[in-house]
Amino acid sequence: MTVLSWEKVKDLPPADFGKVAVLFGGVSAERDVSLKSGGQVLAALRNAGVDCFHIDPRDGLQLLLDGDFDRAFIVLHGRGGEDGTMQGLLTLLNKPYTGSDVLASALAMDKLRTKQLWESMGIPTPKYAVLDASSDWDAIVTEVGVGQPLMVKPVHEGSSIGMRRVVSAEELESAYLEAAKFDSVVIAEQWITGAEYTVSILGEDALPAIKLETDRQFYDYEAKYVVNDTRYILPCGLPQDKEDELKTLALRAYRAIGCSGWGRVDIMCDAAGQPWLLEANTVPGMTDHSLVPMAAKASGLSFEQLVLSILGTTL
Repeated sequence: MTVLSWEKVKDLPPADFGKVAVLFGGVSAERDVSLKSGGQVLAALRNAGVDCFHIDPRDGLQLLLDGDFDRAFIVLHGRGGEDGTMQGLLTLLNKPYTGSDVLASALAMDKLRTKQLWESMGIPTPKYAVLDASSDWDAIVTEVGVGQPLMVKPVHEGSSIGMRRVVSAEELESAYLEAAKFDSVVIAEQWITGAEYTVSILGEDALPAIKLETDRQFYDYEAKYVVNDTRYILPCGLPQDKEDELKTLALRAYRAIGCSGWGRVDIMCDAAGQPWLLEANTVPGMTDHSLVPMAAKASGLSFEQLVLSILGTTL
């Protein structure tokens, strides 16, 4: 496929990007992932001849405030980098940056608000309940689980941190208490039995869908970043018309939040083939296990070309 974001920048000299601040590390629970993602992005930019340097917000923001750069490549995952706060600072500094703006970043980081928005627009997302210490655990298992397990999620965490699959009221309460250590807002979401897909988005293009398979209970942190037996099925195995429908739905969900630049949308398809939107990621992983680089490669883009394409959305 022709990826328009790459077509727009492929003939640009590296100097046209100016001096680029690559933001990675940070203080969120996803710091380790950010360090891996950002290190690879920085190396790719340098290999392409782009004048760039690293800023780790954990070490302070003075380098950002000094403003000796022309644009920023954000590779911060989680709170303090993917949630609109860093985007707000860069907006005040009048510095272009990769990825979604303040509002879309904040919305996508909040799984509860994202689901409420999608519901209001008729975009299918699994049933859910907001949990607190006084929740009626038996009622939630019956009314939200509807005979299926539940997935407990901290609302503002990524990389599956704090998530747990439960099948009983006792497990639900225990999982809530664990998830509440990561976030003040926790939801229980109906488990969808079926196939998991992810659709990466670059500019205005939805890249080929990837089917994810793991022998673990679900595609958790270990399956994402540690073990080597997670299966990434690409092409995804769906008939072309069904894959196109999935990509169209992913783009609709992404645009509903107001996302731009690049991102990734995660989807479950139940046994009847009905898709259910799980979440949108505005700064997806860029590690050697990550999904956006895989989808870009299937579209004919090297990692370096992908990074330049993302950076080109700031021009």
